[in-house]
Amino acid sequence: MGKGGSGKTTLSSLFIRHLAACGAPVVAVDADINQHLGAALGLDEAEAAALPSLGDHLPLIKDYLRGTNPRIASAETMIKTTPPGEGSRLLRVQEDNPVYDACAHPVGLDGGAVRLMVTGPFSDADLGVACYHSKTGAVELCLNHLVDGPEEYVVVDMTAGSDSFASGMFTRFDITFLVAEPTRKGVSVYRQYKEYARDFGVLLKVVGNKVQGPDDLDFLRAETGDDLLATVGHSDWVRAMEKGRPPRFATLEEPNRSALRLLRSAADAAYGLRDRERYTRQMVHFHLKNAASWGNERTGVDLAAQVDPDFVLGEGVTVSA
Repeated sequence: MGKGGSGKTTLSSLFIRHLAACGAPVVAVDADINQHLGAALGLDEAEAAALPSLGDHLPLIKDYLRGTNPRIASAETMIKTTPPGEGSRLLRVQEDNPVYDACAHPVGLDGGAVRLMVTGPFSDADLGVACYHSKTGAVELCLNHLVDGPEEYVVVDMTAGSDSFASGMFTRFDITFLVAEPTRKGVSVYRQYKEYARDFGVLLKVVGNKVQGPDDLDFLRAETGDDLLATVGHSDWVRAMEKGRPPRFATLEEPNRSALRLLRSAADAAYGLRDRERYTRQMVHFHLKNAASWGNERTGVDLAAQVDPDFVLGEGVTVSA
């Protein structure tokens, strides 16, 4: 994630391409207000515009994930923070399911295909009715019901805005890579995000982008300290990609390939540190917070009753049929 114009979508696409080239299974999600991840992965304008959106399939998503969970009276009472419980259906990276059938588009890359899901664009029809980030509620609902195993990857391209903190979506990741330019504005986004996430155990690493020399590197090191994981500089490969003529991914410059390897190593290490009970507690915390602030009034029911106190989300959980 990062501020607009930081290059986060480009770096997200490079990381996704790197994982695919390594043969890893990937679900890629475009949760940004500007929907450009499809194009960055090589889709033309018509293909990107025709992608099925998660926002348009929210009733299907809710109905599927609800499963036979007795704590959820109807799919209509599910909000974006509704946690899974006994009887809920869960999503796995490599399975086939109705949510993927309706919302995931296979994108062929060097090394294999990835599943791409998008929230859908912010249209004039949304103005005055719901802010864009209500559309990302479908993403959050999916992440709340997702179980991924070792060397399986879910990469979400999203804006580093305060909106992600209201719902708790920022706690859904093993690791967050924040893309920052070597500027005062770039690192201010990092400081804001770090302050927001401080009390929730969020693992945050900075990827410096548009780094042109030692002075840029020194600036980022001084401002972000040990959180600086890797840096990316000018890339002829990226320039060719942005012209719609991407060469083979194997020809990406070695310094940038090295940075992508660092990102994968950090993600793999973070998976090994995953605290599933903490993830579940945080999910419940934000659900109760959203239920009290707007959800109970919106749905007309006590959404706290949706919480299954004995449920812990993890790979060993049995999925409802």
